[in-house]
Amino acid sequence: MIHPFHYTTAQEALQIIQSGHRIFVHGSACTPQYLLKELAKHKDRLVGTEIISITLQGKIELAEPGYEKAFHINSLFVSEPIRKAVNEGRADYIPAFLSDIPDMMRTVLPVDVALVQVSPPDIHGYCTLGTSVDVARTAVNCAKYIIAQVNPQMPRTHGDGMIHTDHFAAMVFHDEALPEMDYGAKITSVDLEIGKNVANLIEDGSTLQVGIGSIPDAVLQSLHGHKNLGMHTEMFSDGVIDLFEKDIINNSKKKIHPNKLITSFALGTKKLYNYVNDNPAIHFLDIDYVNDPHVIRRNPKVIAINSAVEVDLTGQICADSIGTYQYSGIGGQMDFMRGAALSEGGKPIIAISSRTNKGVSRVVPFLKQGAGVVTTRGHIHYVVTEYGVAYLYGKNLRQRAKSLIEIAHPEDREGLMQQCHERFKLFV
Repeated sequence: MIHPFHYTTAQEALQIIQSGHRIFVHGSACTPQYLLKELAKHKDRLVGTEIISITLQGKIELAEPGYEKAFHINSLFVSEPIRKAVNEGRADYIPAFLSDIPDMMRTVLPVDVALVQVSPPDIHGYCTLGTSVDVARTAVNCAKYIIAQVNPQMPRTHGDGMIHTDHFAAMVFHDEALPEMDYGAKITSVDLEIGKNVANLIEDGSTLQVGIGSIPDAVLQSLHGHKNLGMHTEMFSDGVIDLFEKDIINNSKKKIHPNKLITSFALGTKKLYNYVNDNPAIHFLDIDYVNDPHVIRRNPKVIAINSAVEVDLTGQICADSIGTYQYSGIGGQMDFMRGAALSEGGKPIIAISSRTNKGVSRVVPFLKQGAGVVTTRGHIHYVVTEYGVAYLYGKNLRQRAKSLIEIAHPEDREGLMQQCHERFKLFV
C-alpha cells in the first residue's frame, strides 16, 4: 500500500518558525535553497531567530546586510556563502570538531526547527537525507519540528539517512538541480606532483580519508597502480568513482564495514549524485560515528589526507583562517588526523602546495597573527608538498624546521633558514 502524505506551500510550512527559534539548515548539496529563499520573505515577521549549519552552498540571501535582526547566523563552519557576513561581524562562527557537533545539538545548541532537503518518499513513506547525513541525522532526531524540501533530484542513499514522512511537520515539493562542484577540473600540475608524493606513502590495502579540494582529487588520480584500497571518510567527490569502478577501491581489507565505502556526505557533480543514488556499496552514516577517532582507528593503515593554509616551522597547522580572516572551520581534520595516527600502520598527512596562487610561502616561520591552529604540532606526522615529504613525528623543533624547509619552495628556503637560525641557532 502506498503511504499517504501531504504537501504544502513553502509559505504555509515556514509559518511554523517563530521569533527566537533556533533553526538548523541542512548543508552541502542538500542546502534547501528554495526554503531559504522563501524564509527570507519572513524578515519582517521574525525577530531573533538563530540559524546554525555547517557547509552551505548557493546564494544565501539571509547572509546579506539587512537580515541580521530577523536571522542571526551562528555557523559551525564558515562556507563561501556566509564568509563575508562572518568577517564583517554580521554573523558568528562556533569553532568545533565536526564529530562534536551532534553532542552540541543534544546539549548546548538544542534545535527548534530543522530545514532539510530529502529524496522523495518510497511506498512505505520513507525519505532519505540524501547526500548529507553528517550532522543532519542528529538535527532531525532532536528538532521539535522538521520542515522538508522534497526534491526528486535528490539521490536516495543507504545508511543512517532514512526518515519517515510521519516525522515531518510540513513537506514542500520543489524540483531543482543540486549545487555542483568539480574539483577535478581545478587540478594543477603542482597538485599532481603533490598527489604523486602522497601516493608513494600509501600501501595496498590502506583505508583512505580524503579531504575537500583539488589536491585530494590529485591524490586519487595517482592511485591507479594500487590494489584493494578502502574508504572511511568524512566526505568524497567525483575522484573516487573511477577507482571504485576499476576495483582499486573495493573496501575488501577493512576490518569494520568491509566491502562498503563509509562516508558522511558527498559533494561533486551530477555524475557523483547519480552514482550514489540507491548504491548499496556506499553508506552515509552519522558524523559522530564516522568521525570518531576510536572508530577510525579500528581499520588498519588509515591514511588521512588533508590540506592547510600554512604550516609553521614547528609543525603547527592553520587550516581554517588567514590571519584573523575566518575562511572555513575546524571541520573533521583533527578527527581523522588523530584517528589515522592511532590506526595500526596509519599515516596522518597534511598535503599542501609550497606556495599560494599569489606566490606566498605556505611554510612560514610563524603563523599569521590571529591564525587558528587546527592540527597541533603534537598531532602532526607527515607534511607533503610538490618538493617532497617531511616526516615530523618524534622530531625535535630544530629537526622539524630543517625537514620543512627542505620541502618549501626553493626560492623561499634561504629566508626560512635565516629565520630558523635566529630562533633555533640552526644552519650556522
